[in-house]
Order: sequence, then C-alpha cells, then structure tokens
Amino acid sequence: MTTKARAGAPGRPKDPEKRAALVEAAGRLFCEHGFEAVSLEAIAQAAGVSKLTIYSHFGDKEGLFTAAVEARCADQLPHGLFELPAGLPLVEALRQIGQGFVDLVYSDDAVQLMRTMAAQAGQSTRLAQLYFQAGPRRALEEMEGFLALARERGELEFDDARVAASQFYVLLKGLQHFRIVLGLDPAPDVAARAAHVDRCVALFLRAYAPRP
Repeated sequence: MTTKARAGAPGRPKDPEKRAALVEAAGRLFCEHGFEAVSLEAIAQAAGVSKLTIYSHFGDKEGLFTAAVEARCADQLPHGLFELPAGLPLVEALRQIGQGFVDLVYSDDAVQLMRTMAAQAGQSTRLAQLYFQAGPRRALEEMEGFLALARERGELEFDDARVAASQFYVLLKGLQHFRIVLGLDPAPDVAARAAHVDRCVALFLRAYAPRP
C-alpha cells in the first residue's frame, strides 16, 4: 500500500476524536506487546471504534504505527520548543529541549519501544525505518534547524548543524539510557533528570561557544 493510501482516501471528514483514540491505544499496545503481536482488531477494540475506522484514518497498520510514534514525540518535543524566540536565553531554550528529550527517551513507553526495535534487528528493517523517520529523524531535523538559527545569531559556532544536533542528543542519552534499556537501572527521577540536562547543556555550550 502506498503512502498516499495510508493517509486515507478522500471522502467524509475524519473524526479527530476517533483518530486520537486510535493513536493513543496503538501507542500503548505497540509499546507493551510489540508491533507484530498487536492486531488491528485489538487496537480498534481498545479505542472503541471499528476496524474500518483504522483503514479510513491511517490506511494500514504501518500508517497507524507511524502516527503513534509521531504523536508520542510531538507530545514531549513540540515544534514550538525549537523556535528560539528572541527574548529567551539560549541556555534556557536548550534546557527546555533537553528536558523534553530526556522525559521522552526515559519514559517507560519509549524504553519498551526501543527494546522492540532492538529485538527485531537483523530481520526486516521496514519497521525500524518507519520508527526512525517518524521519531528520531524528526527530532534531529528540528534540532538542526534550531542550532542553525542560533549560529546565524552569533550565539554558537560550529561547522555542521546536523553533527552538533546529534551530539547534543547523544550527550543527553548518555550511558544511563543504555543501562535503562538493558534493564540494569531504573529511570532517573525528576531532580536527577534536571541535573543531568543542566550538565549536558553546560558542556554543549562550552564546546560550541563563539571563539573570541
């Protein structure tokens, strides 16, 4: 099925409440049980809608998976975080992005989804590609644009915005996220996350502060 088909064919206006219910139910069930183990019937039942409603809104199961990943990322990393308003200090803008990012990647749903992606590695890469496009790639592109704007304003100095964006996110994930995914550590509490974000932001700014 094509991407155009997944978006839903023209026809009657779609019900946004049903769509939201499907995205929420799918996100929860995919994280709990994995993509292959969850049927469209189970998602429709959890959302209180018919299976035909899934086809109407998303085209197929892959389209629904993509929408669920996009929604989870947008909840924690909305586009507005990356707009860098003129009156907001760069350090505070980075803290807000960093906090949203760690809240996302350390959440139970995201950790479980990462485990699902790892478990199916080496098999078909289709699901991993959908996940990367809907989540990590979007976050990377948003951060790249944010950093490019900061560079234009003379607040940062670097050669490649994509590389700098990747480094910022890798700093935030750190070794602890790897240990959490492996089940060796619990997710840090709110205070520990905030302290971690502050350290990462400070290090990032030292690395890319404009040279005198």
